[in-house]
Parts: sequence; structure tokens; C-alpha cells
Amino acid sequence: MDKRDRALLFRTRLTQAMQIAGETRSGLARRVGVDRSTISQLLAGDNARLPNAQVVAECASTLGVAGDWLLGLSDLPERTSDVLANSMQVSKAARTPFDAQIFDWHREAAGYKIRHVPATVPDILKTEDLLRWEYSPHRDRTTDQAIGASNDQLDWTRQSLSDYEIAMPLFSIESLASSTGYYRGLPKSIRDEQVDHMLALHDQLYPSLRVFLFDARRLWSSALTIFGPLVGVLYLGQQYFAFRDRERVRNLIEHFDGLVREASVSARSWPDHLKTIAGPTEN
Repeated sequence: MDKRDRALLFRTRLTQAMQIAGETRSGLARRVGVDRSTISQLLAGDNARLPNAQVVAECASTLGVAGDWLLGLSDLPERTSDVLANSMQVSKAARTPFDAQIFDWHREAAGYKIRHVPATVPDILKTEDLLRWEYSPHRDRTTDQAIGASNDQLDWTRQSLSDYEIAMPLFSIESLASSTGYYRGLPKSIRDEQVDHMLALHDQLYPSLRVFLFDARRLWSSALTIFGPLVGVLYLGQQYFAFRDRERVRNLIEHFDGLVREASVSARSWPDHLKTIAGPTEN
């Protein structure tokens, strides 16, 4: 860029930043530590000179913008620290009665595809009896609250225009069917009812709701949800890490789509797999 053009861009952006911040020439000069005449010269229409690095840095810091943006070296006015802070949000995941944060993300992404890797069988697929069994020892949430939140999310899925894809490891369903691991001690009557419930949901909601199973010995994933192209959320158990910058969200989408491509059980064959692992039901 020509020196005069860069100086013009600097004046334009400095003026814009001052207007947004509500800062006067005198106020900026005082906070930067220079004479008011220095600021006036920087803003003068015939000035083809750029200030030294220290003045640029002080102006940028005072006005809350990036120095590179003032100098025309970047099109992002936000400082790097602000970009990082705004691109990631950390919030508690101590499940509240209505899971307000989760529902907010769902509403924000209405109409977009939602991709979900659950920590266990997702609540949206669970029967009330399974939720009661699972949440009875939970310290932050009553079983009625868990059931209400699950029903609300399922109703939202039925009414929204969003496709919902779920990818989970084979062992999640197998441990449910065999009452091992996480689901050790789960009565067979609840297991049988749960399988029937998931088969019914498939019949009702497919292809809007699609479930894939991947082999965790070949692929592995932490629990996460991606709300369209808007936000990707990692679930750590007691906290959500939400990313909003395009690159990170795109990386999470690529990760999820890789799970789907390599799935051992496709969404179409998911019902047959359920019937196979469930075995005969009790009379």
C-alpha cells in the first residue's frame, strides 16, 4: 500500500475508533500521554506521516482496537486477546432444571443441522424409566427435571426444521443392552422398553433424526455438540467449552463427519443392530 494511502486509512480508522469509544482528541491525548496537537496532526487531512510504534500501540490500547487494524495490516479491529475471548465461552454444565444453555444453543441453530456425540445414550432417546434409574443418584438434578428436559428437547426436535445426527460408540448401546459398564444393574424390563422406544423414535423421525455407531477401538471422540456452523460445544462433565470461530467449528464438523463416514453401523442399519443386540424380550 502506498504510504499516503496507508496514512489516510490510519486517519480514517483512528477517527472511527474514537467515535465508537466516545473519545475526544483531548481525552485521547491525555490517556496516550502526548500533546493534543499530536493527535490533531495524526488526524490532519494533509498528513502523510504515520506515528511511531509506541503512539500507535497506546492509541490502540486506549481505544480497545488492534494496532495492526489501525495501520491497515489487518481487517479485524478486535485485539487478538479479544478475538480469542469472544471465540470461546466456558460455562458450567451442572444440569439445571431446564438446561437453559443447551436450549439456547438449539434455538439459535434452528434450521441448521445439529451434530451430537453423547457421553452416554443421549437423553433425547431415553425412556422415562431409564431417566429415573440414571438420575436417581444425581446430585444436581431430580428425575422429574431430567424427564421434563428430555421431553422438551424431543418436542423441539419434532417441531424444528433442524436435522439431528447422533454418533456414538458401539459400546454405549452394547453396555445398555447387556447391563454392563455404565449400565450395570439396569433391569432387563427397562432395557427392553428402551430398545423398543428407540426403534419407535427411528420410525417416527427418520431421516430427520439419524443415529450412527462407530467403533471406539478404531475411532474415539469426546462428548460434543455442533450447532450448525454457529457454535461447537465440548462437554467435560462439569463445564461446557463453546467455540464460535469458524475455523474451530469447521474442525469439529470435520471430526464428526469422519465418525459418520467410518461408522460401523449406519443410520439405515441402526434399527436392525438394535434388534440383534437386544435379544429376546421377557414375556
